[in-house]
Amino acid sequence: MAKQLELPDGRNLDYVVVGKEDGFPLIWCHGTPSGYTAIPALESACEKQGFKLVTFSRAGYGGSSRRKGRSIVADVDDVRALLKHLGHEQCVVGGWSGGGPHALACAAKLECCLAVVAVAAVAPYNVEGLDWLAGQGQDNIEETEAALQGEEVLAKFCEKQRPEMIRGTAADIVELMKTLLPEVDQRALLESDDLGKYMEQTVSTPHLLYATANLTPSLQMKEGLKNSCDGWVDDSLAFLEPWGFDVADVKCPVSLYQGDLDLMVPFGHGQWLASHIPEKFLKKHLYTGEGHISIFLGRIEQMLDEMREAIDKKA
Repeated sequence: MAKQLELPDGRNLDYVVVGKEDGFPLIWCHGTPSGYTAIPALESACEKQGFKLVTFSRAGYGGSSRRKGRSIVADVDDVRALLKHLGHEQCVVGGWSGGGPHALACAAKLECCLAVVAVAAVAPYNVEGLDWLAGQGQDNIEETEAALQGEEVLAKFCEKQRPEMIRGTAADIVELMKTLLPEVDQRALLESDDLGKYMEQTVSTPHLLYATANLTPSLQMKEGLKNSCDGWVDDSLAFLEPWGFDVADVKCPVSLYQGDLDLMVPFGHGQWLASHIPEKFLKKHLYTGEGHISIFLGRIEQMLDEMREAIDKKA
């Protein structure tokens, strides 16, 4: 059950704290669309490696108040307020897929952030050297086209997906999302007991621009989209607008993970980010034979190890 923080501007923020109670705080930025629900494999790895996992629903998702027109960098304000509320002076930050840009914003603008891991992170739109849609499935292209036409068109697109949200088994989900899931991701879903069960409880629709394994709940509370599509709409619009910071301005170590088989956030996004994040801060992991989901499941402990190294260096 989420707790709720009243932010300085009067908005509410849903958050959950799991993992090791006295561990070093890891702030997790969820995918798009989604909410605070923690991925089981990440939660157990944090418990094992001594991290306190703090997850929250971005503005407009679930019980978190909307911040209409927000930019990517605006999320840093909420992370900063949450850390203050929890009494933490330092943290590390992670983000997967649509959460990746928000994690990178913390690397650039959150003074107390010691390290960031960005997994299959979306890159900025309309930047030199990146064909943003290259390698994306037709469903992704259609959502982008809707977003480029503005909030009203995008909101209709998103609302149209809501009746399709309740899905059954992991096998059903793979079938629904097969145009966005390479074989390696399909195997990852079907062969992982934890993730398969998680997907059955969380996946909503195959028509997702940044579909990830931590999508919106469908069988119970529909956490991310239970009240509206506002968070989803605002995320998708924010990706296409200036982010409010430059990835060249990151000020802490960044571990970047990307697979070349990813059909949701294509390999070119990871390559672009790897070439624009300052080399002195970057640990790049650009893997062949990996997709959007498989790259995360098999390397969670490696990601946490790299964060721990950064923490130890600051000690």
